[in-house]
Amino acid sequence: MAKIENKDIIEALKEKTILEVKELVDMMKEEFGVDPSAVAVAAAPAGASEDAGSSTKTVVLKNAGGNKIAVIKLLKEITGLGLVEAKALADNGGNIKENIASDEANQIKAQLEEAGAEIELA
Repeated sequence: MAKIENKDIIEALKEKTILEVKELVDMMKEEFGVDPSAVAVAAAPAGASEDAGSSTKTVVLKNAGGNKIAVIKLLKEITGLGLVEAKALADNGGNIKENIASDEANQIKAQLEEAGAEIELA
């Protein structure tokens, strides 16, 4: 199989819609165990989530609630996502941050719940 150059990947991404790119990102999360919305992106070794135990948490948005604009603003601030991506996360729910310290996860959960979102720690 021929190696695909990075510039070819970028050109292909330019032709996709935002929804298609989000689906691609979700597939990459599943395949490689990484969260591209995290500030520092690093591939997790296989089985890392099982070894991490209860010292790390994943913050999951279940429902944005009635004050969706405030939740979107917080999602942008917390994740570094753009407006469109933060809105998609607010609309569809999903992982906000993965494998973070329990203290940080609880702080993010409190901020988002104060804005009206329904949050779960996994």
